[in-house]
Amino acid sequence: MVAHGWMKDLFNYDSPKLIRFPSVGCVCVKWFIYGVIAVYICYTLIVHKRYQEKEELTSSVRINLKGVAHADRIWDAAEYTIPTQTRDSFFVMTNVIRTENQIQQTCPEYPIAKAICSSDKSCEKGIVNVHSNGIQTGRCVRYNATYKTCEIKAWCPVQMEESPPMPAVLRSSEDFTVLIKNNIHFPTFNYTVQNISPKLNTSCKFNKVTDPLCPIFRLGDILQEAKENFSEVAVKGGIIAIEIKWDCDLDRWSYYCSPEYSFRRLDDKTRTQYPGFSFRFARHYKLPDGTEQRTLFKAYGIRFDVLVFGMGGQFKLIELFTFIGSTIAYFGLAVTAIEMCFQFYNCSSCCKIPFCENVIRKKYETVLMPEQVMFVSYVDKPHITLIKMPLETSLQNAEGSSFENHPVKFYDPRTCCTHENENHSTAQSELRLLTQSISSAHCPEWCCCGQCQVTQKYHEQLCCRKKGGQCITTTYWFTQLVLSRDTLNKALLYEDPFLDLTGHRSNSQLRRIAYKQFIHWRFGSFELEDRAIIPSCCRRLIRNTYPKANGNYTGFNLE
Repeated sequence: MVAHGWMKDLFNYDSPKLIRFPSVGCVCVKWFIYGVIAVYICYTLIVHKRYQEKEELTSSVRINLKGVAHADRIWDAAEYTIPTQTRDSFFVMTNVIRTENQIQQTCPEYPIAKAICSSDKSCEKGIVNVHSNGIQTGRCVRYNATYKTCEIKAWCPVQMEESPPMPAVLRSSEDFTVLIKNNIHFPTFNYTVQNISPKLNTSCKFNKVTDPLCPIFRLGDILQEAKENFSEVAVKGGIIAIEIKWDCDLDRWSYYCSPEYSFRRLDDKTRTQYPGFSFRFARHYKLPDGTEQRTLFKAYGIRFDVLVFGMGGQFKLIELFTFIGSTIAYFGLAVTAIEMCFQFYNCSSCCKIPFCENVIRKKYETVLMPEQVMFVSYVDKPHITLIKMPLETSLQNAEGSSFENHPVKFYDPRTCCTHENENHSTAQSELRLLTQSISSAHCPEWCCCGQCQVTQKYHEQLCCRKKGGQCITTTYWFTQLVLSRDTLNKALLYEDPFLDLTGHRSNSQLRRIAYKQFIHWRFGSFELEDRAIIPSCCRRLIRNTYPKANGNYTGFNLE
């Protein structure tokens, strides 16, 4: 059974219910938001090329550095260019401290805090300090006229910890040039391009304004573009990024694929501890007697990191459809914005606007449990009234709210006129006599029609009218639709064509269907049957017309 129900629902289509109302303000807001969204979509689609499939590039970089510097000797590219261990980068030495003629022997340690001593007891043989230049021998020897330090076995003499020379030794490297060769590839599109044009003028120099595509850069210009002073950076060194950005449009009708160069400093120049960029290296020699000798260099310089990044794009129909499909949902923001305004109004306690009240009443339907509400229909009111329980006064005087009525005709009253119109006056006269005969001697205070019965229960204290006037039970249509035996028999046979209408339970059946006829007539639907309250005057006349054998009724129930 569960599977059958699931399969049945599988072929049912659910569609949301909408309401339509005239409002210039809401329409203007909706179309304004639609316009903004449409402009945004068109701008994003065209400017950001959202119709393209995007792919990140793969890159390779080759570097050629040229230049000669003179500082007490000749420094060429083979000496001041030192290979780095990082990918796509190169190092240019700009300053240097040299310690020449070092050989392996014993000598005093440089006077650092843990090397200063007063006697041999302060030095321990075989100890190696992380900041030391060698292994202690256990002796305390004089370093100079001021300090005594522990003797070490190392490359002697040890290098002195001194500040780098100012100005920088190789400050003329500002005029060196570097040629950067960059090849990029997009695997998905099977497309390769490089930053060097076949028509490259080898005498060009990069200039952001006059020659922005030239791949030959002067080092001084690189630091100037990075807003740095070459002479200052050259003293202690630094790290400079050369950024190559590729934004490639590979469509034939709008092809563009050229690099954009930018420069910036990567290291923190405000740092006080270990500023700049430096490292040590040595060059070794053999003396005629076979002794190994070396020259130790502490090199300061600028490391240039070449950072290549970018995207390539090419038109793909599926990307266009995906973008359009994802942006269609944005148009729902217009409805959401208007709905939020109605929600804020509904939650606020400000002055009530009739238009907004009507829209909210039409749009939102509060679903309450049957045992929490009662529905009442007054003949002199256009709407059904919803009253929440429990009651603190008579149902007639209880405060309620309007409940929209959507009539669904079960029985068309015009059919009664075809053969009974001539008996209209007679039926009216008989009805007046019947209502007068059952009229209460003492009309209750809450009754407005003069035909209601006295009762002590709040939920039974209901009249057919909200204000004083003629009782609905005196009308012709009440007789024809609710009390007419012929009408009621038709309704019973409509429900059950084989029903026996001559049995002892005929009055009970007629009374039950009379209640349903009244509810369908006054409430417009059988859906409210469980909680629809029939007025005291109407219920009394129905029971007197089709009485129960023992005359005992439960009052509130439809018996």
